[in-house]
Amino acid sequence: MDSHFEIFVEGNLIKVHLSGREDMQVASSLWPQVVEACEKNNCFQVLGIAETTQPLNTVDAYQYAQLFDKLGIDYRYRIAWVELNPQAYSATLFAQTVLKNRGLPGRVFASEADARRWLEEG
Repeated sequence: MDSHFEIFVEGNLIKVHLSGREDMQVASSLWPQVVEACEKNNCFQVLGIAETTQPLNTVDAYQYAQLFDKLGIDYRYRIAWVELNPQAYSATLFAQTVLKNRGLPGRVFASEADARRWLEEG
């Protein structure tokens, strides 16, 4: 299965729906559009809901940090990413660790309710 994503404004956040595989090819298309939506709407809270069929691999997790840095995703952003596929959750947690170790934003959740709560606490 290929990937499909949608990006839209929902209240005071940018919401992303991703389904299918998750890799750098998808990320390189998705994240510039997220940044564009954030800047256009002056809204830097991002809620991502993913149901991936092919989890992120270790190499791609490291490349995420480079991509975020290149796109200027910094302290202004508060990114809550929900991974609905239990088999992909640990790989997504690893990406969170890589980003955190480089001072880049992002936190992974297993439920949308927890992600929303964290964004609201921001």
